[in-house]
Amino acid sequence: MRFLDEVKIRVIAGKGGNGCMSFRREKFIPFGGPDGGNGGKGGDVVLVASHERHTLMDLRYRSIIRAPSGKHGSGSMLTGAAGEDEIIYVPVGTLIYVDETDELIVDLNENQQSFIIAKGGCSGFGNAHFKSSTNRAPRKSTKGGLGDEVHLRLELRLLADVGLLGLPNAGKSSLLRKLSSAKPKVADYPFTTLKPQLGVVDLGEQQSMVIADIPGLIEHAASGAGLGNQFLRHISRCDLLLHLVDATEDKDVINQKVLIEKELVAYDPGVYEKERWLILTKRDAISEATFIELSEGFSTFDKVFFISSITGQGIKDLLDALRIYWKEKNYLDE
Repeated sequence: MRFLDEVKIRVIAGKGGNGCMSFRREKFIPFGGPDGGNGGKGGDVVLVASHERHTLMDLRYRSIIRAPSGKHGSGSMLTGAAGEDEIIYVPVGTLIYVDETDELIVDLNENQQSFIIAKGGCSGFGNAHFKSSTNRAPRKSTKGGLGDEVHLRLELRLLADVGLLGLPNAGKSSLLRKLSSAKPKVADYPFTTLKPQLGVVDLGEQQSMVIADIPGLIEHAASGAGLGNQFLRHISRCDLLLHLVDATEDKDVINQKVLIEKELVAYDPGVYEKERWLILTKRDAISEATFIELSEGFSTFDKVFFISSITGQGIKDLLDALRIYWKEKNYLDE
């Protein structure tokens, strides 16, 4: 399944059905009154968030989405059938914007949450509607109203508790595989992960958390380099960020760390201010001297972990810390 996290569509609600101009004509009733029925209401366009949708790919080739119009009224006081609503299913975590102004309309962040994005046109009135004591035979009916039309931009932001970020090949996908049942592609070259991945971590006691692995960021990611600004949006909902840095001897650990921090600030200072733990990866590939040097260099940080997804070093400590964090967070949220 391909991943698509932004799409533009035009939605048009159905027109209302026209009212009918009709008079009762039956044997032995030469002067029957008006019996023109009203038209049916136009169908609405409704957005529904669903856990069964994971991407906006289904909407990529549906640039115009219309709801059916209502049927016209007819004689014998028959009202036209209403147009059926057009239901658009989107992933949970989809934000809906007015394309022209970038105004946020709704954030669909709960399963089965629905929102009428375009209302169908009102029914037209048949001439029976206009009958009165002073007008016994009205020759007037009205057309149904037009449905709403709006140009939208849909943006998907993954709903995850923890986000993994770092430069390409920092070990994010390997860690996700180690912590969860997710099986992202892993290889020893940059940009192995080309789309966001989600994994569920079992914390025991019927507790779990969702971790998002976004593709590796590069310099100027916040400005769009390497699609970085599109990837960064997926960590904006995370409460905790795990910042992974390759700790092997041939890497400049400080520069790697600072580069990502600069991109976070440039993208959104609010994201930079989120709680963030430093994860130094590939512990199995560094010497004891380098380990001691890095440990002393980052001793002022609250949360620093040295891990190896190959040997499992440090994974239990990290998982235990996540478990404690999760329990404390849920306790405070209650």
